[in-house]
Amino acid sequence: MAAGGGVPQEPDEFAVQIADQVESFVLSVREVAKGDDPDSAVPYLLLEVSQLLLASGRLGAHEDIVPDERYEPDAGPEPDEDDLRQRLASLLEPIDVYSEVFDPYVPRSTPVACRISDDLADVVADLTHGIAHFRAGRVSEALWWWQFSYLSNWGATASASLRALQSLVAHVRLDSPLDELDGLDTGNDEDDEEQLAREAGEVMEAELGTMGLRRRRS
Repeated sequence: MAAGGGVPQEPDEFAVQIADQVESFVLSVREVAKGDDPDSAVPYLLLEVSQLLLASGRLGAHEDIVPDERYEPDAGPEPDEDDLRQRLASLLEPIDVYSEVFDPYVPRSTPVACRISDDLADVVADLTHGIAHFRAGRVSEALWWWQFSYLSNWGATASASLRALQSLVAHVRLDSPLDELDGLDTGNDEDDEEQLAREAGEVMEAELGTMGLRRRRS
């Protein structure tokens, strides 16, 4: 691999296609977040998330990708997407918050309030981490990361945000009011916001465990 003085890997057609779709999504979300066309933000995001999930479905269906290194090489500083998160939150207010369950196979799961802006910023951060590997010539590492993080994190996050975006478009096209959103937004209550973050963190920690930069593989 490129790390440790190795020769950068040449990506095959599958790797190139996945990388192209991943980078296209990241660039498109950043463009939407600029707010130049706010009226089209939701349908654009619906389209972009749909296309990303088509690519990620190929990752999910693919056999387990095994990188060359036992430990993940340093990909550089972790992406900080707080600015993107804030821009999206401002753009999507007041329809940013929606109701979701973390795992539909857990009986009697209690829905929690989530934010499209949080979801998309988290997805971008995960994808950007893999892009750093790909651009450094660590192709198998990038594919492993995209597949692993799709299965463990951003796949479910992107799928949840897709359902929210599709619902928003349906409500608008079918002229159906969104009165039920009045009770969802916790952004004006700091205590509720902290409780939401704490509960969400506990669930994710229990399901995913600690995910460090340098991971050991069995």
